Amino acid sequence: MIDGEDNEVVSREEAERLSEESGLDLVIVSLESSPPVVRLVDYGKYKFEAEKKAREAKKKQHVVDVKEVKMGVRIDQHDYDVKKERAKLFLEAGNKVKMTIRLRGREMQHTNLAFDLANRFIVDLQDYGAPDSPVRLEGRQIIVYIQPAKQQKSSGDKNNHAKDENPQIE
Repeated sequence: MIDGEDNEVVSREEAERLSEESGLDLVIVSLESSPPVVRLVDYGKYKFEAEKKAREAKKKQHVVDVKEVKMGVRIDQHDYDVKKERAKLFLEAGNKVKMTIRLRGREMQHTNLAFDLANRFIVDLQDYGAPDSPVRLEGRQIIVYIQPAKQQKSSGDKNNHAKDENPQIE
């Protein structure tokens, strides 16, 4: 009965007696079966092991954060490139990117420029992620969320792929 052995069907009184003799606890494994299945285990140790497994699983999971990149409609090319590179780093790290374009004053009458900028940003980052919803206007801001692309198998594959493209360009 102890040490994980499979045993015969015993009465409830017999199971309780074995539990008291061995100093272990009776734990119900399956109540629906006929007769109910129970195990003799050290419940404190069992609970500790379960909590330890849960902690290990929590350490290994990746939490997706939302990182925000803000810019204006009249952004200079260098500033745009800096924001784009920062967004690439966020996406490569597995985080979502929230791209916000602020519209000030008379810029509200030229929302088409902001939508064009947002679409350019999406196209520039299409190798690293894709938008999870269309570009939308919320008050005085244009907002789009970009999800990271699926991770490739290894970075070596990426380098080989880049080498393949260079001869075609020449």
